[in-house]
Order: sequence, then C-alpha cells, then structure tokens
Amino acid sequence: MNLLHHIGPHLSGLEQLQAMLAQNLRPGIGETLDIHLIEAEDGRVVLEAVPDVHLYNPLGTVHGGFSATMLDFACGYAVLSKMPPQQTFSTIELKVAYHKAMTKETGPVRAEGKIVSLGRRVAFTEARLIDRAGKLYASATSSLLIMAV
Repeated sequence: MNLLHHIGPHLSGLEQLQAMLAQNLRPGIGETLDIHLIEAEDGRVVLEAVPDVHLYNPLGTVHGGFSATMLDFACGYAVLSKMPPQQTFSTIELKVAYHKAMTKETGPVRAEGKIVSLGRRVAFTEARLIDRAGKLYASATSSLLIMAV
C-alpha cells in the first residue's frame, strides 16, 4: 500500500509528514529497519534508528545499506516537506560517503536531511547521519525528480 496516498493526497507534503508523526506511521522499509521520523519542518527532517546486530554485514559492522536507507529517507522526506498537494518525487541519484563504521555499541543515530535547492522539476538535498554526540558516520547528497501524482 502507498502510505502517503493512504494518509491523503489532498494534503501538502509537510501535512503528510506531520500526520505520519502524529500517528506513528512508517512505510514498510521503515518498519523493517525500525527507522522513526522524529522531526518534520519546512525543508528539513530528522529520522532516528538504533543499529544492532540484525543489521550486520559479514565483517561484523552495520551494513552500509542501512546508512544509505536512512540518508535516502532524510533526503526524500526533506523534499516531501516542500511538496504541495498532488505533487510527488522520485530519487534520481543518491551519493553516499561512509565516514565511520557503526556497530550495536554506536547507539541511536539520527539522519538529518535538508533542501539545498528546489526547482520546479528537480530538487537537490543533503543529509548527515550522526550519533548523539554529533559524530559523523555517513553523509549523502541526492537529486530528486519532482512530478505530478
């Protein structure tokens, strides 16, 4: 099921994000990886998750796909926060840089995404994945296509 369509395509993107916050709604991958939206404002969002052993790669650290997913959420939701009703987006490109490995000892991490620039057809965003002490684990830039629903 399309979560945002279920919430209401008549709402702006920011209103959809606020409804997700109020009702603790998450898309399937958010449920699977236990990623929570914790802040949403105009052009900026914050998500939180706790890395654990179920996310480990064969090397004994958290798989990079977890970081990439959190950063992709942050970049996409930042764009969603600027969408009027009946407009949506799709990621064109996500470039991730891994700065430090995560383990279960890392504790909660936050992905903060924000708009760099927003045009009529394309948005550019950036996101950072940090722990509670502000240590940087990964960062990303993303290009997103804006389109009608």
